[in-house]
Amino acid sequence: MKNFNIYLIDDDEAVRDALSLLLQTYDMRVETFRDPATFLAHVDPQKPGCLILDLRMPMISGLQLQQKLLERGIDWPAIMITGHGDINACRRAFKAGILDFLSKPVDEQVLLDALALASAKLDKILEKAEAQTLLAKLTDREQEIFDLICKGFGSKEIAAALNISVRTIDAHRANIAEKLETSSVADFVRLQLSGNDTAHP
Repeated sequence: MKNFNIYLIDDDEAVRDALSLLLQTYDMRVETFRDPATFLAHVDPQKPGCLILDLRMPMISGLQLQQKLLERGIDWPAIMITGHGDINACRRAFKAGILDFLSKPVDEQVLLDALALASAKLDKILEKAEAQTLLAKLTDREQEIFDLICKGFGSKEIAAALNISVRTIDAHRANIAEKLETSSVADFVRLQLSGNDTAHP
């Protein structure tokens, strides 16, 4: 958990300073932003991390910020914090995909537990993105053969099913292994499951 980025967006300087100092004592990398607009101007999709968002901020709320990030294709785990929480706000946050909803002053252990969940979710998000990037390299024919390999069929069975030679199947398998950077059937199955997984933990 020490090696992932944490982005804290809160218009209250005292909260930013206190939470940043707390997390840094656990050797976590924290970047703070005083408002959503500043964060949106600096956010780098190539540096994924966990978001800690204040619910109520001038101009753009924490939920609105999350929506703007989703519109940019940035779906990072987010924790909402607020000093004015209520049941309706909590319900809206969870419906919007917020991982956890914490009241200020934020309890140290509760925040650490939430960040542990965020770190695990981020790992799954990154694993899925990596799998999809690799699988996108396959041609339609290679994808067809890859799917059959993942179902446990051997080269002879695939050749018979597709009415092509075993030699051609083996050539495709070699290309698939090169593009996916592995020839292991177990790795193939893992990539298929990761790339096709649309569920959020």
